[in-house]
Amino acid sequence: MNRAAAKHPATPIRVSFEFFPPKTEEMDQVLWESIERLAPLEPNFVSVTYGAGGSTRERTHATVRRILAETALTPAAHLTCVAATRAEVDDVIRAYQAAGVRHIVALRGDPDGGAGAGYAPHPAGYINAADLVAGIKRIADIEVSVSAYPEKHPDSASVEADIDMLKAKVNAGATRAITQFFFENDLYFRYLDRVRACGIDIPVVPGILPVQNFKQTRSFAARCGASVPDWLAQRFEGLDEDVATRKLIAAAVAAEQVLDLVDRGVSDFHFYTMNRADLVYAICHLLGLRPANKQAA
Repeated sequence: MNRAAAKHPATPIRVSFEFFPPKTEEMDQVLWESIERLAPLEPNFVSVTYGAGGSTRERTHATVRRILAETALTPAAHLTCVAATRAEVDDVIRAYQAAGVRHIVALRGDPDGGAGAGYAPHPAGYINAADLVAGIKRIADIEVSVSAYPEKHPDSASVEADIDMLKAKVNAGATRAITQFFFENDLYFRYLDRVRACGIDIPVVPGILPVQNFKQTRSFAARCGASVPDWLAQRFEGLDEDVATRKLIAAAVAAEQVLDLVDRGVSDFHFYTMNRADLVYAICHLLGLRPANKQAA
């Protein structure tokens, strides 16, 4: 495998980072330490999630406003349409716009019961993510990213139905798709081939989840419909109480994945940081990214 590709890629590497709004003062401190650590890498944007049923709405807004006020980063605010009327969602869009947000990640979102619970549109709400994208574009001149699922959304009847939904989101105005995390790169490339065969030509950015805690990751993957290969489980076997070794293994696994993607022509990456910077920073270093003030060195 040609690792020189990561050091001198034909196309510059671009990254984005996803954070979630903190619940406590301690979590808030961890989040902002992570943001300060990753900000010098000059990501394309940083996204802030929006909880099931809009449960983190105010905390999401507060985090986005602080990013705008205290950093030079470009925030992309998540927005869902679950358990809310069109008017309520439209108010959020206008509030984002007034705050200076110019990029929204539009998602259907998980029901109040969380991933796996039955979904039903609000009687007075947006029907799905494609409908939401159209609503955003009617209200504001804002960039809209959407989700994509290499292994199919858990609620979709088939991969074909899933891709039809992605096409509907693109037709409504989405200009970027960010994938659910995956651990087998062939899944991404097979999905990308099917997406392109359907005439969808927007960037489909791979979502990368560095494994901070394997047990949590496996549980999360089961709810999201993402597979966890046996080889990954084997690498973390016996390390439940060995945090230091687990971090080394996690870094090696994630590095192997992203460097293989680079070797196969990928130049954009979206990292699910889980509000922690260490693994993500190390992986970005391997991708050839350096803090802006150290580029010349």
